[in-house]
Amino acid sequence: MEPIKTVLLCVSGGIAAYKSAYVASGLKKRGYNVHVLMTPHATEFISPLTFESLTGNRCCVDTFDRNFEFKIGHISLAKQADLVLVAPASANVLAKLANGLADDMLTTTVLACRCKKLVAPAMNTGMYENPITQDNLKKLAHYGFLVIPPAIGRLACGDVGAGKMPEPDVLLEYVEQELAYEKDMEGLKVLVTAGPTQEALDPVRYITNHSSGKMGYAIACNAARRGAQVTLVSGPTSLPRPLFVETVDVVSAEDMFREVTQRAPEQDVIIKAAAVADYRPAQVQEEKMKKAEGAFSLPLERTRDILQYLGEHRRPGQFLCGFSMETRDLLENSRKKLEKKNVDMIAANSLRQPGAGFQGDTNQLTLLTREGAFPLPLVSKEETAKLLLDQILLSRKG
Repeated sequence: MEPIKTVLLCVSGGIAAYKSAYVASGLKKRGYNVHVLMTPHATEFISPLTFESLTGNRCCVDTFDRNFEFKIGHISLAKQADLVLVAPASANVLAKLANGLADDMLTTTVLACRCKKLVAPAMNTGMYENPITQDNLKKLAHYGFLVIPPAIGRLACGDVGAGKMPEPDVLLEYVEQELAYEKDMEGLKVLVTAGPTQEALDPVRYITNHSSGKMGYAIACNAARRGAQVTLVSGPTSLPRPLFVETVDVVSAEDMFREVTQRAPEQDVIIKAAAVADYRPAQVQEEKMKKAEGAFSLPLERTRDILQYLGEHRRPGQFLCGFSMETRDLLENSRKKLEKKNVDMIAANSLRQPGAGFQGDTNQLTLLTREGAFPLPLVSKEETAKLLLDQILLSRKG
């Protein structure tokens, strides 16, 4: 079992400090040991007691606090830290950190830390865009800090522009990207497809399926957190674009064929999780088709088979994984697909299995390779993505 990671959440003086309580809570729920450091000005916006209640650890404000069992407080915390997140990071604190000034508990501790450091600037647009602040941010980046871009919107002062601290969920994603996984996929280029395609009948209607894209998005996110350079080719979904992933939006099966095949030669791993239409209308009407009496027949034609093409044109060493959704004879049909498409793995799941299939948040796959079948348990799609990538890494080594 991996040791619990420690995050130092550093809160400086600004109205966005209230959001840091949600960050602290989110980090704790994700299993991190969270220590909060505050500047004296930050305590004017939110009480240290709030953070102590959320994290179960003493909130540190005073450099000379003597509640560290005879240890030097800022050094003790610095040695524990696996990651530092300064959020909100005021212009004043950014200037201090950029120039090595250490006149309070927060700046003293951060200066002593050897771990990865993230800063989330939060201030008035004029202050953020000031050349001095921009120079300080460049200097921090030069020294190895990761600067999280501020959001753009209406600020507390009433101005509209850059300078808002990103929402807690965004900050949590940045922490997870650094700490959630070992970077066992670093150096690999991975392409993932996700979601449905839409095949137009006319300007109003289209043929599609029930795919939500959740499985493919989970795979892309997990691969990125493990250090891979990830491209996600996505059909139309309601899911937010994942951070740390290059997302390419497509609509039709032909769009997906074009975007995937032109990127395929440079990829080390391709995972085809999208539910691509097998057929499309033979003719797309330029005007809306009007309903008429009697039956209606719609001629269809085959779309180009992306996985078949990838199997026929794969480069040496490239790993191909397809998905197979079946309603009967799951393993038999998926095994045929494995052989016919010349791929390394088929991730098979049955639409009849409770908790698996489209739309839901869980899945249950059986991973088929030429070496055998590897059934996975019914777990969240995030955990399924991890297990799938674990098996792909093992197969590539073996």
